[in-house]
Amino acid sequence: MSNLIKNEITKIFKKKSIYIILFVTFAFVILSNCMYKYFYNNGNYSYYSESYVEYAREEIKGLDPNKTSDTKMYIEYKTVLDVYDMMKKYDNDAWQVQIIASRIEPYVTEKNTYLYGAEKNDEQAEKINEQINELTKRLENDDWRYFANEELKSAEEKVKTLENEKSNTEDKQRLETLEKEIAIAKIDLEVAKYRVDEDIKYGYDHMNTALMNYQEQSYLIVQTEKSNTDLTYQEKKDYNDAIENKEISKYIIENHVDVEKANDLRGILTRFFNEFGLFIIVIIVMIAGTIVSEEFNKGTIKLLLIKPYNRNKILLSKFITVLIITIFAIIVILGMELIVGGIVFGFESLQTPVIVYNFDTNMIQEINIFTYVGTQVIMVLPSIILLATLSFALSTIFTNSPVAIALPLLGYMGVTVINQLAVQYNIEILKYFVTLNWDFTQYLYGGMPLMQGLTPIFSAIICIAYFLIMTIPTFIIFKKKNIKNI
Repeated sequence: MSNLIKNEITKIFKKKSIYIILFVTFAFVILSNCMYKYFYNNGNYSYYSESYVEYAREEIKGLDPNKTSDTKMYIEYKTVLDVYDMMKKYDNDAWQVQIIASRIEPYVTEKNTYLYGAEKNDEQAEKINEQINELTKRLENDDWRYFANEELKSAEEKVKTLENEKSNTEDKQRLETLEKEIAIAKIDLEVAKYRVDEDIKYGYDHMNTALMNYQEQSYLIVQTEKSNTDLTYQEKKDYNDAIENKEISKYIIENHVDVEKANDLRGILTRFFNEFGLFIIVIIVMIAGTIVSEEFNKGTIKLLLIKPYNRNKILLSKFITVLIITIFAIIVILGMELIVGGIVFGFESLQTPVIVYNFDTNMIQEINIFTYVGTQVIMVLPSIILLATLSFALSTIFTNSPVAIALPLLGYMGVTVINQLAVQYNIEILKYFVTLNWDFTQYLYGGMPLMQGLTPIFSAIICIAYFLIMTIPTFIIFKKKNIKNI
């Protein structure tokens, strides 16, 4: 058996196609890393696009603030232009830009309303302008703490006001509303305290992004917990996702570590199969889809069958070779990413652990990057093996390489659509379909599976059943194939 496997591996590595695919994969690895290095952006932080500002400038020229019909639009465009003039003094990702948009823009709108609105009041407009000037000086002096402390005071006052109202309220419906409002206000207070205590400057760095995400996910959790309706399975999944995202954001805030950075070696490795899974599948399917059919098409199957091995051993050796090449492809592409990613980004990021929320222990779990990637490989291996098995079966049964390659690739590309249909419309029968079951990463760390009713044991049984359905007929047909006319 070992000699047969060695012979099959030798034949594979004599083919030019395997080296072409590996070269294309290597080129893609280089390209993707360079794209992440030089072109990746965490987001566009410009509140107003240049085209919109130019549009506002042109539109305002045709408006008369003294006309009642034009006043509203004039105030709106004037505010846009005034705020934009303030913002362009700073970089798009500067903390001042966020403050101008969230804290100063309302004052600018109010000032313009008093200047050009129906009830003009130059004196009131001047007072508001003085406030704007005072805040502008804070921006120029990089005094972000002033705004943070003001936010903290405001949040404390709001919680106190709502709790006082609650203690003086007897109406049950109003009490329910107040409880929700207090819970939301306490989240705002917690976020304001985090900003002050952890020195989180406004802006768009990973700390501020984590803080905003912590706030958003906390809102979702409170709204779900305060809901009086029974949750659907998808709503329960969304609730769990909110808990996980909140706890990971909390870890970032308290440890000052960017564990969700996407554009470095570690970030790409955490998404290894999302980035390079297609290339792994192409390599495996091309090998599995030709390893038998080519023997028949070239007539070399006769030379193989005259050797002192029975047909089952010959076919089994070919299938084992496919599995070996599967592991080889994963290791080689992983190695490519480590080398290229290390050269492009450096290896420092590998020291940062991967952070996951374990629902079995209800705790954050730190995982070494290589342990994490290894676990992911093991969990997605059933899907790769099943696709390889399908290609191998088609190659053996129909001895048609194009069919054996094309159908599994089409199936792989259609997986997302099938799974989305099953989940969106809750099509129970589809839970017996292999694509919903072959990705075991859905069960990691106590996670909820794609559909209600799926379990690791159920998915394992489904995968084994599909594997046997494909392999048993394959061996039977190969054993009975007539090769006289080949």
